[in-house]
Amino acid sequence: MNELYAEAGVKRKETAGTYAIRFLLIFVAIIAFLFTFQSSILLFVAAIVIVGIVYIFPRLSVEYEYVFCDGQLDFDKIMGNAKRKTALKIDFDQVEIMAPEGSHALDGYTYVKTVVKDFSSRSKDTKPYVIIVRQGETATKILFEPNEKMINCIKQKSPRKVAQY
Repeated sequence: MNELYAEAGVKRKETAGTYAIRFLLIFVAIIAFLFTFQSSILLFVAAIVIVGIVYIFPRLSVEYEYVFCDGQLDFDKIMGNAKRKTALKIDFDQVEIMAPEGSHALDGYTYVKTVVKDFSSRSKDTKPYVIIVRQGETATKILFEPNEKMINCIKQKSPRKVAQY
């Protein structure tokens, strides 16, 4: 039996918000450390801030990995190059359409109530694909950036659900 398998991954682009959080955490740690000489309670606050930095910093670096295996697409979130968590699993039997963002094939879903799940890099240089999965009255719009091998595997498994234009 010929099993279709492809995987791809992208690193989420750093935003101004992540830079601001990093700067704020470092600033608070330095200020708390400087004031520890005045009060022993501030030493406890400085220790908590440092533990927070160790806990939060790796989670600000996010990568997504997509794995397509014989009709099922898994989206994994990798935080700090260490912690992996499966964010979403979809079966292509439930998918209505997959097309590049901005494609006319998605025009029929413009006014449909959707929940957006963004697994893309958010880079302006790339054009993500959109998958529409309908569950009941609401639809889920999934943004991701597959490679050519993954697109070809999905086309082989579900050719009518993939639009290239």
